Amino acid sequence: MSTLRTPHSSEGRLVRRPGPHERAPESTHRRRRALELSLAVAVPLVLVLLWQLAATQQWIDARVYPAPSAIAADGWERAAEGDLWPDVWATLKRVLAGYLLGTVAGYLLGLLMGALPLVRAALEPMMDALYVVPKLALLPIFLNMFGLGEGPQVALVAATVFFFVWISTMAAVLSVPEGHRDAGRVFGAGHWQMFRHVLLPASLPSVLVGARIAAGVAVLVIVASESIAASDGLGHLIFDSRALFQNDVMFVGIVCVAVLGVLFSELVRLAGRLLTPWAPRDRGRGQS
Repeated sequence: MSTLRTPHSSEGRLVRRPGPHERAPESTHRRRRALELSLAVAVPLVLVLLWQLAATQQWIDARVYPAPSAIAADGWERAAEGDLWPDVWATLKRVLAGYLLGTVAGYLLGLLMGALPLVRAALEPMMDALYVVPKLALLPIFLNMFGLGEGPQVALVAATVFFFVWISTMAAVLSVPEGHRDAGRVFGAGHWQMFRHVLLPASLPSVLVGARIAAGVAVLVIVASESIAASDGLGHLIFDSRALFQNDVMFVGIVCVAVLGVLFSELVRLAGRLLTPWAPRDRGRGQS
């Protein structure tokens, strides 16, 4: 929108003229999306090209920081020979199992503590104390409980995800406007109807934001856990190759972790859009 002060007006009136977005909203939106997509692709591409140039011109030690072309070639070779997929699958199944367990448990407890003040008063101090404990510090406990194998890895991811989902769910339920609750009471809603038609739809968008954050953190935690107490997985691949000074393999593992984290986070984002079509879309994603 643009405004213009008329030059011969004694009252100094402002004349409103429609801006480009109002005259052609669809084309403006397409141009904005094209610009955002171009920036999203151009920035990492430029950084990769600079890295490639620095490695080929020996501005950096290519033995420590291999060129992206060498990393891509090694990753392609390992994938073609089938050496990469077992580690990817091992990490993926641990993340999915732990994320599912942690999300369900955190959501249920968050609902209870958000909706029932007595439950919140009884459990919140203890949960706050457990939340601040670094989750990797729990790995020895899980090793004692489940022994070596998948159990400790899944339990560590579940514990990490649990606290993120629990906090976001409880806060979302508590932040439901009182006017929404009053409207439900006016219409005679019982406890189940209040939850089904008021608390759940009003709190679900914020819950899914917490679930999406937890998806990224779950990938970070499993990589750290696999580097300590696992014989396979991307975390083990990264730290084992670093110990053997196979830096190209190490970077292949790092790239795989990055791709896995992005895909997992976007999958949760997509699920959130499908489950909450009434919620506003994330800022900066296709909005003009």
